[in-house]
Amino acid sequence: MMSDKWHSSFITYHSSLIIVTAIFYILIILFSVVIHEVSHGYVAYLLGDPTAKMQGRLTLNPLKHLDPFGSVLLPALLYLANAPVIGWAKPVPYNPYNLQAGKWGPALVAVAGPISNFIVAIFFALAIRFNLLYTFAAPAFNDFCLLVVVLNVLLAIFNLIPIPPLDGSKVLFSALPYRLRYIETFLERYGIVFIVLFLFYGGTIIFPLEQWVVRVLVGG
Repeated sequence: MMSDKWHSSFITYHSSLIIVTAIFYILIILFSVVIHEVSHGYVAYLLGDPTAKMQGRLTLNPLKHLDPFGSVLLPALLYLANAPVIGWAKPVPYNPYNLQAGKWGPALVAVAGPISNFIVAIFFALAIRFNLLYTFAAPAFNDFCLLVVVLNVLLAIFNLIPIPPLDGSKVLFSALPYRLRYIETFLERYGIVFIVLFLFYGGTIIFPLEQWVVRVLVGG
């Protein structure tokens, strides 16, 4: 009887731990993608386009950016499936014709998102390093910060892949000479297919790179 009670309590505790961890994953993903999207809108605003500001999207209020599937459901399902956790928020709108940086305007707006995620990762990596040196917080603090670093590095690297609709494609298209514009047309037509293929087969490239960046940031 005691064994059955202990076993039942263990299962309940383990299930609760999974749920709590999943909630942390979702909250970190939501926090990260909101910063990512706001960065797009803010850089567009600095370059002369007020679209995001006029639509109330230059805010860190997650309710303004929440995508029920990409911000909540997908990260939860990926976590429960023990798969790499990714997600997205509603894209912040901008008008490329308002940008004052010529053909590089869309690239600057696009790259702002991944850069913001790298900045978040660096900030929390520094928190880990300082905590290891001066021990101002419990070890669980390092675990939380490491999770923020890993998810933001993964989000940044994934978005830099030059396949539409990811941010890296805007950088690629801005760099392409006019005679190679057919590449842009081709990738935009079949971008979703390439994204799906990359999700299945690109892990051998993206995950070693993500792990290397994380090691560089946090040390060890």
